[in-house]
Amino acid sequence: MSHSEIIPNHTDAEQIFFDDFKLGELDRTKWNVMITEKVYNNEQQAYIDSPETIYVVAGDQVPGASNGVLIIHPRYRPGFVTADGKTFDFISGRIDTRDKFDFMYGSTAARMMLPSASGLWPAFWMLGYGHWPASGEIDIMEYVGEADWVSAAAHGPGYFGEAGLVNKVYFAGEDDATSWHVYSVDWFPDKIVFKVDGVLIYRVTRPMTDFFGPWVFNDNKFLILNFALGGTYPFKTNGVQTPYYGIPDQTVRMIEKNQIKVAVDWVRVTRSDSTGEI
Repeated sequence: MSHSEIIPNHTDAEQIFFDDFKLGELDRTKWNVMITEKVYNNEQQAYIDSPETIYVVAGDQVPGASNGVLIIHPRYRPGFVTADGKTFDFISGRIDTRDKFDFMYGSTAARMMLPSASGLWPAFWMLGYGHWPASGEIDIMEYVGEADWVSAAAHGPGYFGEAGLVNKVYFAGEDDATSWHVYSVDWFPDKIVFKVDGVLIYRVTRPMTDFFGPWVFNDNKFLILNFALGGTYPFKTNGVQTPYYGIPDQTVRMIEKNQIKVAVDWVRVTRSDSTGEI
């Protein structure tokens, strides 16, 4: 079975969201494009709404893809100034489905291919409404540019940041994060089950969160795809402080040469009986 065929739930489950990017451009009836406001985690990029950083290509332009492919493409733009006067040397992309699509309980999956370079921080995740961390965060896939592993996590009051419930999965051989993989989560009223290519990699249960703080995964969440650069998570892994926090010079040069991109083949959300196994 190819990674494109792996669907992490029953075939009779109801599909409630799907995008395979076949329109040739981002479908803005489904997605919002975010623009940098407050900067979190010492990230080094400005998010902008531009075809430089977020665009769609035909599937035949990316080996192994299907109908269309979303590309999130960070760029090196020294001295870029945002509308509110902040200065960045990198621009990148972040999209979400806030107020356009959200749901509670079900299976969420995306087929993605990631670049390899220290200090990158792309992610596929879900967030609730209201103030964080009480809004609840489900990180289906986070990545800091080391091709042999990705991580998954759940964050809420008392279990976020260094105290988050986090697990890494390591890839075997050459089938690493730079290959196509399906990253998914099955979300139930009392547990969250993370998978890669349909294989269980981590499970967070309500008793696990109750030990630290309240369970905040019983309300609607929306989807997020973003590509951050540098910041706290990459820095904790590589210890790099210059030329940018969490980003070594070699990665800067790769971004400058337009060699760093995330590809997303499709995103799907399905729902079946919320009390049973998906």
